[in-house]
Amino acid sequence: MAQDRRRVKVRLHVKDDLAVDGVVGLEASQAHYLRSVLRLGPGDEVALFNGRDGEWRACIDTIGKGWASLELTEQSLPQPIEPDIWLLFAPIKRGRVDFLVQKATELGVGTLLPATTRRTVVDRINLVRLGTTAAEAAEQCRRLSVPVLEPVQPLEKILASWPEERRLLFCDEAGGPPAIEAMMGHGEGPWAILIGPEGGFNPDESRALRQYPFVVPMSLGPRILRAETAAIAALSLWQAVLGDGRS
Repeated sequence: MAQDRRRVKVRLHVKDDLAVDGVVGLEASQAHYLRSVLRLGPGDEVALFNGRDGEWRACIDTIGKGWASLELTEQSLPQPIEPDIWLLFAPIKRGRVDFLVQKATELGVGTLLPATTRRTVVDRINLVRLGTTAAEAAEQCRRLSVPVLEPVQPLEKILASWPEERRLLFCDEAGGPPAIEAMMGHGEGPWAILIGPEGGFNPDESRALRQYPFVVPMSLGPRILRAETAAIAALSLWQAVLGDGRS
């Protein structure tokens, strides 16, 4: 297969398999976007990705109101191996959680796990809307996958079935080693980052978290950060030290 790195500006995430001579039917919202917003028509080219088969060039064959059929022409990029990083975060208000999911996607998170804690003030999030936010962020930043978005669960339940080989960076406002020192002390491997709620972790929660053998406490500095800011800071540090920021 050809691997042409010339970029197609319009990118869409799809669920279909992508292969030579394949045909993909778009969802109604995607067809509307191409036809009514971008004013594209038969013969125009877009790029498609599904998180499994790399990025593919596709040519619009037919398009109408709420539907479109595209023919796959060639693979333009192979599917890369991405850093293995999860993000656990306490749900926050709409707008802020949308921003968090968008930026976490841009920063390469593989799985998003919303977790309720004792001080969590929001216990519900719109998974459908956030899934769309993540997909649109992946399309914009030229990522070839979309994070897995898990349902909201209590933090204790998530930790009860935690894979012990995955280190969990616990961003604790009560203090801990500097971020780089904490990460370098444990090295590569699967990791996750835990960001607390708007009011911070309950002291009993903080003490309990430190008892897990896979938890690595760390500090993000002397200032108290909002949840979405802490997520961006922690992910950026992790990518720089252990992720794809090193390449």
